[in-house]
Amino acid sequence: MTFLTTFLPYIQIALAVLITLGVLLQHSDTGLGDAFGAGDSGSSFHTRRGAEHFIFVGTIVVSILFVISCFVALTI
Repeated sequence: MTFLTTFLPYIQIALAVLITLGVLLQHSDTGLGDAFGAGDSGSSFHTRRGAEHFIFVGTIVVSILFVISCFVALTI
């Protein structure tokens, strides 16, 4: 139990950095006009392939691990 209380903050910091990098590395074709409804919404959909799909899924997995580590920190 002391191992977990010692290293859990460092694990959470590492996961937070990985989430930040994953979000920043994702490619977005939408501009500011699309956020306010001015863009063509039909042409903005595309299928993720290759590295883009790997980064997308990896960000989701790291986010789930971060949430689990937060719940573990609450229960300790």
